[in-house]
Amino acid sequence: MLFCLQAVSGKFTPLDQWLYFDAYECLPEGDQLTEKNCAPCDSRYDGQIAVFGADFQKRLGKQKYFLVGAGAIGCELLKNFAMIGLAAGEGGKITVTDMDNIEKSNLNRQFLFQPRDVSKKKSEVAAAAIRRMNPNINVIAQQNQVGPDTEHFYGDDFFLGLDGVVSALDNFQARNYVGERCVCYLKPLLDSGTEGTMGNALVFVPYLTKIHGHIQDEDSRDFPLCTLRYYPSNIQHTIQWARNQFEDLFKRRVEDTYKFVRDPTFFEKEDMETWEMLNLMKMSLKEQPHCWRDCVAWARKLWERLFCHDILQLLYNYPPKYTSSGLPFWSGSRRCPHQLQFDYNNTTHKNFIVIASRLFAKTYGRCSDVHEDEATTSQVLLELHLPPFHPHKDMHIPATDEEVPTLPSASDQTRLVELKQEWGKLKEELEKDSDLVSGHMEPLHFNKDEDSHLEFIMHAANLRAENYGISPVDKFQAKGIVGRIVPAIVTTTAAVAGLTCLELYKLVWQHKDLGSYRQSSLQLSDLFLSCAQAVPSPQAYKYQQKTWNCWDRIIVPGFNSQGEVVTLRDICDYIQREHDLVPQKLLFEKATLYDKENESKEQQPPFSLTELIHKITGKPIPKECRLLILSMLCENEKNDDELPPVHVMLQTNQTLISMRKTKYRGCCFATDLQEWNGLI
Repeated sequence: MLFCLQAVSGKFTPLDQWLYFDAYECLPEGDQLTEKNCAPCDSRYDGQIAVFGADFQKRLGKQKYFLVGAGAIGCELLKNFAMIGLAAGEGGKITVTDMDNIEKSNLNRQFLFQPRDVSKKKSEVAAAAIRRMNPNINVIAQQNQVGPDTEHFYGDDFFLGLDGVVSALDNFQARNYVGERCVCYLKPLLDSGTEGTMGNALVFVPYLTKIHGHIQDEDSRDFPLCTLRYYPSNIQHTIQWARNQFEDLFKRRVEDTYKFVRDPTFFEKEDMETWEMLNLMKMSLKEQPHCWRDCVAWARKLWERLFCHDILQLLYNYPPKYTSSGLPFWSGSRRCPHQLQFDYNNTTHKNFIVIASRLFAKTYGRCSDVHEDEATTSQVLLELHLPPFHPHKDMHIPATDEEVPTLPSASDQTRLVELKQEWGKLKEELEKDSDLVSGHMEPLHFNKDEDSHLEFIMHAANLRAENYGISPVDKFQAKGIVGRIVPAIVTTTAAVAGLTCLELYKLVWQHKDLGSYRQSSLQLSDLFLSCAQAVPSPQAYKYQQKTWNCWDRIIVPGFNSQGEVVTLRDICDYIQREHDLVPQKLLFEKATLYDKENESKEQQPPFSLTELIHKITGKPIPKECRLLILSMLCENEKNDDELPPVHVMLQTNQTLISMRKTKYRGCCFATDLQEWNGLI
């Protein structure tokens, strides 16, 4: 494939020398292979058995792995898993999750998908495809996002039951989260990624390699909200602002309206965000369209607010010649804006109205009974007269990103109460007869391959750019920025998936030698391939002549001798008795459970650990919870923040309780993966 591309395009440097590559480190440590074990057995895996043996093939079939992501690399990995027989034996299972749908742009680099699969769930289609390749493979497809919101789903039982995790994500935040969970549960992680012709395949093994570090996307920018709302200086700012507008107008307010109707306590805070969202939600219910004319009128009012009135309000607060501390306010990165006057003959102005009208109709499920009419559009735009701008004299606009926005004025505290009361009356009317209650409102989820979605972003961003004198972009430039798209190359994803599976072999063998593992990176455009030895886990801290690294943890039994959940006093006594450490503070997440300085002042009953966490945080501990993680500060310790985490092991199984009594006693750390697996 690569040679064909080189010959036809002439784009890449031709490969005019031999490339020698071996992976002898994938073979078992020691002399575990015999001629009998490697003999063919009329199996589809005979080629692999000839190298690794039949016993290894059985072990491969029993593996339980979690694959996060079914995109370009994820599909290549799933294809490889099916071919090598991962989880194709008794007890084996692959869980793959991806919340995305298949888009047209995926078809050129994800070969498990066909044109007929567009708009279907990636994970389901990919799982079905590899089942056809290998009917014996046990794969479960899910559509959950892996993050804090799904920890009830991917919790203790799930992670503790895995043999390993494979990350095939293009989201850096999600990759970092998956890495943290693998460190928490001491699970090996295979992490891979590509960017054009560049790719990498990384392996992280408990107690052997360094942990998965925090990855920062160099191209991603978390723009301050104040910059986006009031002081954009480049097209990236206006595109992100337009993206936020799409979320607020067509997704967030619909979802929040549903939540508020079902639970009026949904908005309890009296802040600027609540004030704005209640207004948006009230508008979304009072402005329900009944025809195309209503949709166009709504979009025209939106245009006037976003590109005229909001700008005039900003200039009212900070006029063009406004000074701050004796210096011009509109200087440096701050561009002084100007309002736009709607022009019927301006293509961008009119297109924004039409596209916003379509999306507005779609959020109310009106696509089938609201028919777009160009004559009606023209009539509304020519005849609709909007009220002139009247400034809000008490409205506060922050001057810097550090300034915290508040309600427009103190009087709006009263307005907020009135707004909530108005909502209560409106809710009563809705419960009697409303499209909302009957489920006719539909939130729109942004899709960069959906023309109407992308065109809204492009036109809104360009109009906003015109407000501030910023050069506009075309549709393809907008798509590249809003999706941060770097074209995926099939050859790169195939190579990275292959290198990842080489590391999988070593994990299945349970290699204990750090020298067996490789961190690989490649650059196909420069014909560069590096397979370096994995970085060892650094020794992070030392006390009592004991050194430990980032994989270590202090393990405390979660039950006392009577089989009851331990108290804080039990935990402190255990740590002091077994590890000669005197806890100064114990924290669960950000909540302080124990503070020795205030211990004498606290006159409270000896709550169990789970009861205390519920009492302090308001979050009940689920019955299925098997692990509670505490952070600890100790007396006479200079580097408190580097102390190992305290893992309180919870189990109701009496067999494990008795096992814990023998294995935990006198055990300062879980010092290797085998011991950890024995403890759980």
